Amino acid sequence: MKKGILRLENIEKSFKGRTVVAGVSLYAEEGEIVGLLGPNGAGKTTTFKCLLGFLKPDNGKVILNGEDITKLPVYERAKKGISFLPQESSIFRDLTVWENIMMFLEFQDITYQEMERKATELLREFNILHLKDQKASTLSGGERRRLEIARSLIINPSFLLLDEPFAGVDPVSVKDINSLIKSLVAKDIGVIITDHNVRETLKITDRAYIIAHG
Repeated sequence: MKKGILRLENIEKSFKGRTVVAGVSLYAEEGEIVGLLGPNGAGKTTTFKCLLGFLKPDNGKVILNGEDITKLPVYERAKKGISFLPQESSIFRDLTVWENIMMFLEFQDITYQEMERKATELLREFNILHLKDQKASTLSGGERRRLEIARSLIINPSFLLLDEPFAGVDPVSVKDINSLIKSLVAKDIGVIITDHNVRETLKITDRAYIIAHG
C-alpha cells in the first residue's frame, strides 16, 4: 500500500525584511521518524509553523499526499491527519487524566459509550489508565508526555509533529519518550521532530535535516 507523504517545497519566509527561512525543502513518509535540527535562530521553528499552518510561507508549498495544503488553516490540516504536540505543556492541570482525554473526544462525532471506550483504550495503551482519576498537575514529566501523545492520537493522525519533545524531562523520561515515539511508527504514523537535543533525536530518527541560517 502506498504510504502518505508530507512535503515542504522551497519554503521561504521573511519577517520585516529579514529572511528567516530561505528555500527549505523536506519530506516525511508515514511510518518513519524525521528530525529537523539546527541551532537557535536557524529557522527550525518557523519551518515547523509553516508545516502546521500557524504561518503562511511567502513562497513555496506544503503538500500532503499530492494535495497543496499551503493555504489551509491549522484545523483543516488536523482534519486531514496532521497532529501537533507543542513544547509547552498542553494539558489542563486542574482536570484529571480522564477528563483531559474526554474533553477532546467530545469534539468527535461518536457516542458517549464510544468516547469512554476510546479513552480507556488510549490510556491503557500508554500505560496511564491507573492514573485516570489523578489531577494532571500531579503527573511526572514522562507521564505528562504520555497523556499529551495519547490525546494527540484522538484524530487518528497520519503525521505527528513534535516540538522539543525532550525538553523539561528527566533522563529516565527521555528513554520513555523514545519508546513512545517508536510505538507511533509501529502504527504507521509519520513523525517529524524538532529538538535542541541533537544526540537523543538522532538516536531515533530515520533521517534528519539540518537547518543553518535558514
